[in-house]
Amino acid sequence: MTKPSLRTVPSTRKPRAGRVKGAGRAPVPDIASALRERIATQEIAPGSKLRENELALEFGVPRTRVREALAVLEQRGLVQRIPNRGAVVIRLELSQVTHLYDVREVLEGLCARLATVNGDPARWQSTLAHFRGPMARYVAEGDIDSYIADYEAFRRELITSARNPVLANMLDSILERTQALIRRIIILPGRAELGLRQHTALLEAMCSGDADKAEQLRRENMRSAKDFLERYRKYIL
Repeated sequence: MTKPSLRTVPSTRKPRAGRVKGAGRAPVPDIASALRERIATQEIAPGSKLRENELALEFGVPRTRVREALAVLEQRGLVQRIPNRGAVVIRLELSQVTHLYDVREVLEGLCARLATVNGDPARWQSTLAHFRGPMARYVAEGDIDSYIADYEAFRRELITSARNPVLANMLDSILERTQALIRRIIILPGRAELGLRQHTALLEAMCSGDADKAEQLRRENMRSAKDFLERYRKYIL
């Protein structure tokens, strides 16, 4: 695989979620959402302790409101609250990741099926052209950052087009726990090239309206990602 481009890109980093004017009125869902994003991107690393007093000061809220937000994170499997230690970001073991990928295979396959049935065929034609053009160029040039950004947009498009809020919530919950891992898998030798071929084939099936084939191809894509994970686990876990 071509070495990722080292060209300088202007910073597009947004201000940290949660640090907004009027943060003293930040409701629990907003606090939880901000922390979920930081955990998903590993801005807050696995094993880190979430200190209630520090978070209360940052968001300008009482500690009771922070505790409620941490309870939301615990329910989503992102943190573990330990007596006399507080909340700690969960560190996934290989067995847990494997189980998540088994479930993700089924859910992502269903998502591709529903997106084929409910989505706009013209939109999938446009996305297919993007994968055959710019996405193929990103892979050839080793521009992994651009590839990942556009892949994540495509995945979000699939979820939106599926039009199933229950499915969307379940997939979002898994993504929060595996997002950083997904990015590590993509940069493994040969993974981006294989993923490009698989996603192109998936979009071809979606453009033809073949929901059965779309589901099958998306599940195969998930199984191959799991295979890469198991093969290179000592380097990425």
